[in-house]
Amino acid sequence: MSALTTDHDLVSTFGLLMEAYNSLERQLGDSLEREVGVPHTWFEVLLRISRAESGLAPMGCLAEQVALTGGGVTRMIDRMVAADLVERVPCAKDRRVVYAALTPQGRELLDKAILVHDDNLRRILADFSAVELDQLETTLRRLRTARLAG
Repeated sequence: MSALTTDHDLVSTFGLLMEAYNSLERQLGDSLEREVGVPHTWFEVLLRISRAESGLAPMGCLAEQVALTGGGVTRMIDRMVAADLVERVPCAKDRRVVYAALTPQGRELLDKAILVHDDNLRRILADFSAVELDQLETTLRRLRTARLAG
């Protein structure tokens, strides 16, 4: 890819990033709903809880990681608790902190969803070389931590 030369090139490039994200989100989300019965956002929450230290994810961290407000993640967790996929665990040291943890049913559903998601990603990215995938990961990690100057 050539170096970007104008502000309009940057706007177009960002537009392509958003279009790619939206396309992937739609395809992958539809597949998870159809094959496992779980919305993509729920899958992301289950995955992040499973990767949290001791399997306990602070609600505030979940909100940041899945780009929801505190109230939004609370309502989502309410629905996931009702579906017996997660449970709330109070913090022993600070009553203000509440963790989300997977239930056995949530773990089972996540295991199924990971297999479906992994297969879908392999098919979508099949034409990418190992070098391209490494470059993509590097770029995305840089973008994740990029901040506006000033």
